[in-house]
Amino acid sequence: MASVLNVSAYLFTRIADPAAVRVSLHERAVAADLRGTILLAEEGINLFLAGKADAVRGFIDDLRADGRFAALETKESRSDGVPFDKLLVKVKREIIRMDRPEVRPQDGRAPAVSPDTLRRWLDRGADDDGREVVLVDTRNAFEVDYGTFAGALDWRIERFTQFPDAVSAHRDNLTGKTVVSFCTGGIRCEKAALYLRSEGVEAYQLDGGILGWFDAQGGAHFTGDCFVFDGREALDSGLTPARAAAPVASPLGV
Repeated sequence: MASVLNVSAYLFTRIADPAAVRVSLHERAVAADLRGTILLAEEGINLFLAGKADAVRGFIDDLRADGRFAALETKESRSDGVPFDKLLVKVKREIIRMDRPEVRPQDGRAPAVSPDTLRRWLDRGADDDGREVVLVDTRNAFEVDYGTFAGALDWRIERFTQFPDAVSAHRDNLTGKTVVSFCTGGIRCEKAALYLRSEGVEAYQLDGGILGWFDAQGGAHFTGDCFVFDGREALDSGLTPARAAAPVASPLGV
């Protein structure tokens, strides 16, 4: 088994003092010899870390001991080397930038569908009520080019802040359908589903994103690989590096 454990996780949760949390988490991550990025904001936490398995899992266990982060769910994968060249712990305005302050997943998330449910819908070609299912890829165009679900809508956005305008341009095509937004690990499609619902679209998010899908369903209904914001560049449906790449300093989002 590859020696390095990689973990990604996010949680929308209220953090009144992200600057103070940053100091504490930086100290603990340094002590555990971890590399990667931790983003903090008043709306929550988003992290990508790599290191020895015991150290990574110990850090996550300690993090969950804080009630604000108790519900944090992680996605794990392995690599032969650490795909980050340093540790960054930063405070930002949003852990995933959308520039729509009215979208507040820390106050309540959009309905989600599990990989098992979505697999059933895609296998039969409709949801449980017989409605057409439309998949919306919320990632940037270059990420989509690595791989996506068969038939998914790709609006060729260059950054997530463009997503609301793309919804406005395509909303009429989503009316009367069951829409499932998806992204790499769940963070973008969680905000996306909330925004879609605010625009009158019956939208759900894919719980766990593409990485959660790979873990539960492998490559079913998916063509290609999943881009990841670290030195592995992309993961295949077995959650193993799809190609060689050099370490990078900081991932940008999931």
